Amino acid sequence: MAQPQTYLKVAQDTDCTRVEFGEKHIIDEVVIRAIGNELAKLVDDSPRPRIVISFKGVEHLSSAALGTLITITNRVKAKDGQLRLCEINPQILQIFEITKLNRILRIEKDLAAAKASLASKA
Repeated sequence: MAQPQTYLKVAQDTDCTRVEFGEKHIIDEVVIRAIGNELAKLVDDSPRPRIVISFKGVEHLSSAALGTLITITNRVKAKDGQLRLCEINPQILQIFEITKLNRILRIEKDLAAAKASLASKA
């Protein structure tokens, strides 16, 4: 049986799980649902998830993708975990700011800052 397609690149560091998107355009409903399922599994498989999601290379993000991020954030918080977003291009960052999601989601400039911020509980 063929492996289901994965839209995420996941790496386990000693202090967190690093996630990168395999797509530049996260706008297709099927892709967003698959990404949401993959992220949910990462959260569910950890007693206290510590996840850093890099948006490096992502050029477009739909409102459905933003909704998925909120859902994942709530799942992480429910398990007393931490989620950080980083390496977001300026156009996408502007969407987070306009929708005020930057107040809900913890966004850091780069991977090093995101990992460092995991040390502090926020």
